[in-house]
Amino acid sequence: MNGALDERLRAYLRRRLGRPDLEISGLARIHGGASRETYRFRAHYSVGGRKAERGLILRRDPEASLIETERAIEFCAYRAFHGTGVPVPEVIALEEDAGPLGRPFFVMEEIADCQTASVLSGDPYGAHRDAIGRQFWTILGRIAATDAAKTGMAALVDLPPVETAWRRELAHWMGVVDEDEQEPQPIARAAARWLERNPPPVARRISVVHGDYRTGNFLFDDTGRIRAILDWEMAHLGDPLEDLAWALDPAWAPQDPNRPGGMIARDEAIALWEEASGLAADPAALSWWEIFASFKGAAIWISAAREFADGRNRDPVNAFSGWYLLAFHNKVLADRLVARAAA
Repeated sequence: MNGALDERLRAYLRRRLGRPDLEISGLARIHGGASRETYRFRAHYSVGGRKAERGLILRRDPEASLIETERAIEFCAYRAFHGTGVPVPEVIALEEDAGPLGRPFFVMEEIADCQTASVLSGDPYGAHRDAIGRQFWTILGRIAATDAAKTGMAALVDLPPVETAWRRELAHWMGVVDEDEQEPQPIARAAARWLERNPPPVARRISVVHGDYRTGNFLFDDTGRIRAILDWEMAHLGDPLEDLAWALDPAWAPQDPNRPGGMIARDEAIALWEEASGLAADPAALSWWEIFASFKGAAIWISAAREFADGRNRDPVNAFSGWYLLAFHNKVLADRLVARAAA
């Protein structure tokens, strides 16, 4: 299979980049994630009569995806933030025609000599925990501070009114539950009812929302420097508190919820985000978005379980998500709803 993909990818890049001598080597699948197939490879070509080589990443739409996302939006987000205070890989080519590789795809640079962290690790960052934490929350604040109009994303996604940004997101994820639940989901539906009946304060700003900013979705090197924020598949425009709440969710550091993401203390994390974003994290609004974050997580895991059960995507991560993470977020939601009722 890789042989055929090698040949088709080589032919495409030769045409697209205008390099008729280009060759590729080492094409290999990187497993993990559920919304794009990811491959790494090396491109070999000549520049001014001298040989050159570059590591690249292919992100191809799968036959079935856990979350329906738009590759053009992800590509736009990478392009908008490249070269800014938000580290992202350089994008090379976007192809929305399924013809060249059988499905739409895009190509971007590889960020080498880095690693990601697992949410299941008790101490994913070691001695670099605090340094990585300070970068992580500061970068998230920079995303929130970016003028959304200058990113080009408004041409690809709806710009919601500040008054109803929350409603759009709630409706979207409630639709996912409606479509994908295989059995009654009383906790998720109770959370959705609470969120609907208790709307948050109006958003202070409409910003770019990464959509999945968390442990496991960024690369860091051996010196503790964050080199790239990845996985912008769910990027959209909305209330920046949505991203903050998602990053704070206890699912990303179940061993120590007082250090969200397994990094620095919660209060310091929020303070760094506020400083970088220029926004205040209103406690009432953030509390609403934190319940929403766990509801969104439950919806994703419900979808994962359905994809696996129906045989559309047999990646084991979907089975794990539908079993462990759904139970985890159901417990978080139940505890939070009980606490709100007792307040």
